[in-house]
Amino acid sequence: MSHIPPATISRRRALGLSVGLVAGAGLWAAGTGAAGAAVAEPASPQQWNGTRSANGWPVLREASEQRVEGAEGVVVRLAEGEVATVLLYIARRFAYEVDMLRPGDLAGHTTERDIRSAFESNHLSGTALAIRPHFYPLGAQPGTGMDEREKTIVKDILADCQGVVAWGGGLRPTKESHFHIDVPPGDTRLRHLAARIQGWDSAPGQGAGTVDAFAPARMHRANALH
Repeated sequence: MSHIPPATISRRRALGLSVGLVAGAGLWAAGTGAAGAAVAEPASPQQWNGTRSANGWPVLREASEQRVEGAEGVVVRLAEGEVATVLLYIARRFAYEVDMLRPGDLAGHTTERDIRSAFESNHLSGTALAIRPHFYPLGAQPGTGMDEREKTIVKDILADCQGVVAWGGGLRPTKESHFHIDVPPGDTRLRHLAARIQGWDSAPGQGAGTVDAFAPARMHRANALH
């Protein structure tokens, strides 16, 4: 396993915990994917009434519980198959390289239709994952979220995902805890990425737990994509 600088709770993260939600999106029409401009206060929760989430995936009544390998007792409900393979890879990378996950750190599928931003509807289809959403809430003030070390790791993860995954740190309103599948059902890019991750998992010295996100070549690759 590579040598990564030790994970710490940064001053900015601690501030993020205390301030909570301080900015948000404009109101969302129920079941649509059109955003308003960011406002000073969080938007009131709106009902998502569509049969599909914002990324085009069907809303699920239930999703199976998935175990995060390497993080004892940590489970999350996600859409099965390729979606789960990709989102669990993100969770494992976070656990190995940022900070070990604990039970309750992850949010996945939900049947709760109250959302504050359209991309949060992707939880309804089991195609979204939030890692410690209370640490990195929707619309957090600049400077209170992930530090530069954590962002470097996230950028490397996104580079591995090759456009299949969207990160809330690049969305508006910002939600750095949020990741979702950013291709529609049946897209071959998702299938190829899931197969690649499974190949890494079966090969010694590859995949989550062996990556050095700070290797110059990897940093160059990640920065070229952002």
